[in-house]
Amino acid sequence: MAKIKIVTDSSVTIEPELVNDLDITIVPLSVMVDGVLYSDADLKEGEFLRLMKESTNLPKTSQPPVGVFAEVFEELSESADHIVAIHMSHALSGTIEAARQGATLANANVTVIDSSFTDQALKFQVVEAAKLAKEGSELEELLQKIEEVREKTELYIGVSTLENLVKGGRIGRVTGLLSSLLNIRVVMQMDNHQLQPIAKGRGDKTFKKWLVELEEKLKTAKVAEIGISYAGTASFANEIKERLQVFVEKPISVLETGSIIQTHTGENAWAILIRYD
Repeated sequence: MAKIKIVTDSSVTIEPELVNDLDITIVPLSVMVDGVLYSDADLKEGEFLRLMKESTNLPKTSQPPVGVFAEVFEELSESADHIVAIHMSHALSGTIEAARQGATLANANVTVIDSSFTDQALKFQVVEAAKLAKEGSELEELLQKIEEVREKTELYIGVSTLENLVKGGRIGRVTGLLSSLLNIRVVMQMDNHQLQPIAKGRGDKTFKKWLVELEEKLKTAKVAEIGISYAGTASFANEIKERLQVFVEKPISVLETGSIIQTHTGENAWAILIRYD
């Protein structure tokens, strides 16, 4: 029976009890706010948003150093035959590249996987892999499961301002300028590592109108689980939960997303993460 350890990065949005129960190792990214460096792991709920509001410049996120990954892998390899590291999409961060380099330096058997996602969509893959690892499954079965979950996952994100995405270089400038002038809300889907706008309009009715379209789609779908993440207040996220819970048996997780995601989405953003059967 192979002993496999699961590693991910702190862009994952996950319940702390799951991390403990399934023995998941999270390597933290860091975020710099006005010259002060914070580890993503040390920031409490709501704390980062307050820091970001008070900051003069947009916070900057940094991937974990290669050496940190190498150390983590070496340490875990002392009690594991194999390590599977699942990370956020390469399009969002250089984290996966740092993990790959750390794996080549470490004296350990490491498989590094690009989840194509982040947040709770990354969690879906990490949790399913960790469950199999806990059961003592073989590496091949575990890798197949990760791929299957990835292919059946969708990530939607709604932002109330494009300012952070523009400043962080995640989308083009012109769109951002228009948004701040017109109070535009944008819903995007993460598809093939890219954020694609799928709905936009003025005010929150844009979100609500799109949500009706999603409900229609889910009526004919077999849903395994749904996660909802938010930046700022949880009120709209809880409203989404009430509307979507009928489509899935498993209770929907509503969680505050971490500083890494909030840096790019700004306040009053939300994400809906869906895994189909």
